[in-house]
Amino acid sequence: MEHSTVTTATGKPLNKPKSSKPPIASINPDSHSPVPWSTGLCDCCDDCNSCCLTCWCPCVTFGRIAEMVDRGSTSCGVSGALYMLILCVTGCSCMYSCFYRSKLRGQYFLKESPCTDCCIHCCCEECALCQEYRELKNRGFDMSIGWHGNMERKKRMDMAAMPPTIEGGMFR
Repeated sequence: MEHSTVTTATGKPLNKPKSSKPPIASINPDSHSPVPWSTGLCDCCDDCNSCCLTCWCPCVTFGRIAEMVDRGSTSCGVSGALYMLILCVTGCSCMYSCFYRSKLRGQYFLKESPCTDCCIHCCCEECALCQEYRELKNRGFDMSIGWHGNMERKKRMDMAAMPPTIEGGMFR
């Protein structure tokens, strides 16, 4: 193997072996590799409030999730009502809610686990909704105030964190 001399920023020569092979690409060239969910699918009891809300009124839980995932373009009420209508008419609201799980995963680069989104929603609808709700809460959203409320809260927090502006010099 040949050696080549490379000079570093300090001016000292650095002997590096010269390779005849091209550099190997990194194992995962995609900088947005999927990350795990912050809680497991069956960790419903970690947040008893959202668990109870989802068990007794899944349309509210879904509506809140949809409003956050859609970034305020649809309201909690509209999404929840549509979810309940689909549930009452077809009994397959999971076919609607699984698309929001896919959207949520896409926004936060979450792993599709333990199986596909539609399979999870068809088999464990309440667990899936609870997991999505917890994920958004763990990412700092207050689910009860909606998207616009969260954006207002963020603005207030950003303004409070900014140092006051000081005008330079004295004026007479």
